[in-house]
Amino acid sequence: MLTLRENKWLFLSCAVFCALSLYFAWNDNWFFFLIPAVLLAVYGAVFHMEFTFLLLFFFTPVSINIEEYTKSFGLFIPTEPMLFGIMILVVAQHLYKRVFPVYVFHSYLSWAIGFYLFWIFLTSITSSDQVVSLKFLLAKLWFIIPVFLYGSQVFQQRRNILFFLWLFIAGMTITMSYTLIVHASHQFGEEEGHWVMNPLFKDHTIYGALVAFILPLVVALYFSKRQPPIVQFLLIIIFAINVTALYFSYTRAAWLSIIIALIVLAFIKLRIKFSWILTATAIAGLVVFFSWTSIQQALEKNDAEHTTEEFGERLESVSNVTTDASNLERLNRWSCAWEMFNERPVFGFGPGTYAFEYARFQEPENLTIISTNFGDGGNAHSEYLGPLAEMGVFGLISVLAIVAAIFYLGITLYNSFDRKDHEMRVLVLGMVLALVTYFFHGILNNYLDTDKAAMPIWAIAAIFVTLDYQNRQKKRI
Repeated sequence: MLTLRENKWLFLSCAVFCALSLYFAWNDNWFFFLIPAVLLAVYGAVFHMEFTFLLLFFFTPVSINIEEYTKSFGLFIPTEPMLFGIMILVVAQHLYKRVFPVYVFHSYLSWAIGFYLFWIFLTSITSSDQVVSLKFLLAKLWFIIPVFLYGSQVFQQRRNILFFLWLFIAGMTITMSYTLIVHASHQFGEEEGHWVMNPLFKDHTIYGALVAFILPLVVALYFSKRQPPIVQFLLIIIFAINVTALYFSYTRAAWLSIIIALIVLAFIKLRIKFSWILTATAIAGLVVFFSWTSIQQALEKNDAEHTTEEFGERLESVSNVTTDASNLERLNRWSCAWEMFNERPVFGFGPGTYAFEYARFQEPENLTIISTNFGDGGNAHSEYLGPLAEMGVFGLISVLAIVAAIFYLGITLYNSFDRKDHEMRVLVLGMVLALVTYFFHGILNNYLDTDKAAMPIWAIAAIFVTLDYQNRQKKRI
């Protein structure tokens, strides 16, 4: 047994920590108690990096933005500091001994991501606010490098793919359960449904997007293989919580995204060619563009309100551009994004600058009761128009290239698995449909600058690249 003398430095450290804890507690500075958690995270990242990396997906849905408490800067705790630390460690390790797999740099999805990052960097130089844009670039790097590049190494073991799915679903289940309990205490009121997920999610729209996102993953886990009875029961409970949370999220775009995912599922099962889907989408876009006047006149006749209790009328209110303030404000933001693009069509105003620039592009006739003259209301409410305004036409192209590449890779991957690999075939299909819910939702909102959405999406991208490489290697043998 070690004596006190032999442990004098440990004893002294504990005594100093206890004394400092009492001092900071007395002065109401509770952040000091985060130090042990920070030290534990550093230890895990250094000595158990793979485990720490996977654990991040459990923490993602329950992470908290300290901006709610500091009123100074936004930072999701504990995920973003851990991500930043892992990024530094894996880059340092890669310089010493290769950590990122070679194949990850040869995928067309990686090329699309590389072009996206390059264009962010280039437009940061020409940005109206270079500091904001470079911070935006850094934020993208601490998602893409640890989750996509290092994740491609971690997900070479298929058990880690299952760990990722289970951990993320577990974190979301805790979040959904917490939200439903708080919401129930307010009789599931529609107004309360906008904030009951605080502080885990900032509002009901991003919460609804992630609730819809995991629904195909839960179903895929259930049908991927013959699960033990206890696991089947657990997944049924999670599914019930998931569907209930989706309904009471009062997020119309999330509900619609599930319908779109079911339509895409039908396309995949009918083996409709990807080129046909792209062609049909392009034709539909052209029809909408040239018929916009008549479509707008038809939309103006819709006065369905999203505050109604009837589910069908809530869905119908998505197209209400006459009286629905939420929809009208979204059109205001889109109009600003388009005008910003017209002023700077090639390089845009700079990544991350929309919120600081859109105020002067607001037209009086587009202002709503929730508009602000100072333009401090947030982003462009679109994963596609935001980059168009901030990074010009090539910014939009870079985003569309990533979306097209990830879906092409995922659907091709699904079709490449034979019946013997039923489990991974079903899981890949679930991940493709989960991405459908998000990128459809991305037409109306954008959340890829937050850990909640970015973490699972870049992880699935890494999984697709890794599985595609493994399948191609099998065919060569």
